[in-house]
Amino acid sequence: MWTRGGHRTGIYGDSSTNATGIDDIDVDSPPPLQFIISGPNSCFNYLLFPSNHSRSSKFFSKSTAEDMAQESYEEAIAGLTKLLSEKADLQDAAAAKIRRITAELAGTTAGSNSFDPVDRIRTGFTHFKKSKFETNPDLYGQLAKGQSPKFLVFACSDSRVCPSHILNFQPGEAFVVRNIASMVPPFDKTKYSGAGAAIEYAVLHLKVENIVVIGHSCCGGIKGLMSIPDDGTVSSDFIENWVQICTPAKIKTQSACTDLSFEDKCTNCEKEAVNVSLGNLLSYPFVREAVVNKQLFIRGAHYNFVSGAFELWNLDFNISPSLAV
Repeated sequence: MWTRGGHRTGIYGDSSTNATGIDDIDVDSPPPLQFIISGPNSCFNYLLFPSNHSRSSKFFSKSTAEDMAQESYEEAIAGLTKLLSEKADLQDAAAAKIRRITAELAGTTAGSNSFDPVDRIRTGFTHFKKSKFETNPDLYGQLAKGQSPKFLVFACSDSRVCPSHILNFQPGEAFVVRNIASMVPPFDKTKYSGAGAAIEYAVLHLKVENIVVIGHSCCGGIKGLMSIPDDGTVSSDFIENWVQICTPAKIKTQSACTDLSFEDKCTNCEKEAVNVSLGNLLSYPFVREAVVNKQLFIRGAHYNFVSGAFELWNLDFNISPSLAV
């Protein structure tokens, strides 16, 4: 069990009033777990203390507070019971007030069950540190020295298709780029420089040996692409312009799958869009050179999170070495 304390540090490092009594911590007690949340204007430094952590008398562990609350509750109930036994004429008034208090507490309980994003992050990191970081010091010691991933993975930003979760990648195994519909744009030094920088870094500096582009079922980006009117009008600032990277996949799907439902067309386009992205990868000169020299292999994949299926394929591009004239 953990209790939380913290002090706020200004953007230039000057600390304000200590809100936790950190100076009163017993130096012989187990060290607290540090958890830092920073923002644009300030930084909050939280210390997570075990409930048995020795602290000054002005702080209470969770168990102590619960014991005190239980005693106060029992005393209050005993006092009310005694009063009503002595003055029976107060029972109706007491019943009305108890109903009102019950309703108020019900509302308080409902509010206390609301999602706390900070607590979710805190507990998530605590779980990671204790179950993974602290149990595998060799791995994280090596990662502190550098990374040598074997894979560059393009995956969708969709919260249901995390590639590390699906493929059980461990830290250091995959260099991951996530975007809408896991698309790879063609080589362009200005328009798509973010994607280009990631590809360049992975191929030329990290020397990855494999690039995998993973599409997925029920992809909102592909549905958006398939829904763009023929006149090209768009209703968003970024999304539709982005997904039109894979317009060739839409055109192929519409011409080859005329008898399919819109949903089935989208499923087909999810895979065709992956193939377009694989082709776009070859527009990067350093990718093409590495593929020709068999130093790099590119593959397409599709994850169906409805059925739990995963498809992986290669494409034969019939690539020949570049000729210098």
